[in-house]
Amino acid sequence: MSSASDNLGSNAAIVKEGWLYKRGEHIKTWRSRYFILRDDGTLMGFKNCPDGSIPPERLNNFTVKGCQIMAVDRPKPFTFIIRGLQWTTVIERTFHVDSDHLRQEWMEAIRNVSNRLSEMGETAMSPSTSDDTTDVDMASIAEVELCEKFSIQGTSTKRDRRRKVTLENFEFLKVLGKGTFGKVILCREKATAKLFAIKILKKEVIIQKDEVAHTLTENRVLRNTNHPFLISLKYSFQTADRLCFVMQYVNGGELFFHLKNLLLDKDGHIKIADFGLCKEDITYGTTTKTFCGTPEYLAPEVLEDNDYGQAVDWWGTGVVMYEMICGRLPFYNSDHDVLFTLILMEEVRFPRNISVEARSLLSGLLHKNPQKRLGGGIEDVREIQRHPFFSSINWQDLVQKKIPPPFKPQVTTDTDTRYFDSEFTGESVELTPPDPTGTLGAIQEEPHFPQFSYQDLASTLGTSSHMGSAGLASMQ
Repeated sequence: MSSASDNLGSNAAIVKEGWLYKRGEHIKTWRSRYFILRDDGTLMGFKNCPDGSIPPERLNNFTVKGCQIMAVDRPKPFTFIIRGLQWTTVIERTFHVDSDHLRQEWMEAIRNVSNRLSEMGETAMSPSTSDDTTDVDMASIAEVELCEKFSIQGTSTKRDRRRKVTLENFEFLKVLGKGTFGKVILCREKATAKLFAIKILKKEVIIQKDEVAHTLTENRVLRNTNHPFLISLKYSFQTADRLCFVMQYVNGGELFFHLKNLLLDKDGHIKIADFGLCKEDITYGTTTKTFCGTPEYLAPEVLEDNDYGQAVDWWGTGVVMYEMICGRLPFYNSDHDVLFTLILMEEVRFPRNISVEARSLLSGLLHKNPQKRLGGGIEDVREIQRHPFFSSINWQDLVQKKIPPPFKPQVTTDTDTRYFDSEFTGESVELTPPDPTGTLGAIQEEPHFPQFSYQDLASTLGTSSHMGSAGLASMQ
């Protein structure tokens, strides 16, 4: 067995290594990968066998801590499945080899590492007691996460003397949008007469749809962002059965009808909303592996089940800019399997009438190799800013909103909602009462969980027949 530990910069000992066929999680094809299992539980996959001559191209990075492993003979002979619980999600990775002997070797090695780490108290994934993932009860786990992690220690108390904010502090005006998780409502803060958009999410649905982690991420990101082109958060709080975000309201509509997270303010400046799917602390050289996003905007490395980094954002930027310049998506098919194949295999095509600079920019942003993608290197956005397409842009003036947008929404008042769908704006702002037989029970008369807020105003929640918040995309 060749040793790759020196090449990969890890002190953990190699337990087993060799070629495996890994099944794609979303495009169900089998890919040959060279995997290395170490005694710290890491199972890393590479396109080629690391030999020390060049830095290895790592495509997968899993953990076998606390996992289950099982042998099956479908969809291919000599298949084995690694299953574990991360956050509130049961994940599975499927592999196959060329013989039963090889399968037994890999399964025994993985099981031994997992068991040893469990005995040492290093279990990172809680194994279920059933081979059927539908038998795993996630509701209680997710509810604990909501209670403990969504509520931060910022509750108003007699000691800190901060003013409590409840739904009674707001006058509710119009529904701006709604979806599976709740409603977004335009409201006016009674004390200041300022307008806000309130997003109300149903905890029970968040738990059932396994969106706890995404909701907590959105809360953290909104609390810690301060940028002229990002939607800002004013307050956030919760009831026994709902989560509430009180956010900046902009009424210029959406950049595209189907891109509900790219909003415009009344002057036409971009405001980005909805951060539930973002990844925190991703810098050059760090990677993640979650499969998420809108199908038409997924980068090739995401579809290939590879670990990916910040270059995926520049691919998404390229797709949006291609739409704005060319008037259509670079890759589209209503059949997602066909769409994903196009993204992976098809070259980008351009209309004849676009400029050389525009073609160069889009080609760079939509390069299928993330390491060669414009902005994908260590310089990140600076490489893009230097591109000839942006030669006329003063970036400091842009950030300070000194450059007039090409389109100014035709709104007459702050409460003008002409750019929101009339299907929603004509609806009642009242909430649907919760199911009393549900896992969270009825709305309580008094605050049930600790609350939190922003700008030195802690939040608690009373009762009301109206609720609200912003960020339409996460509602869809």
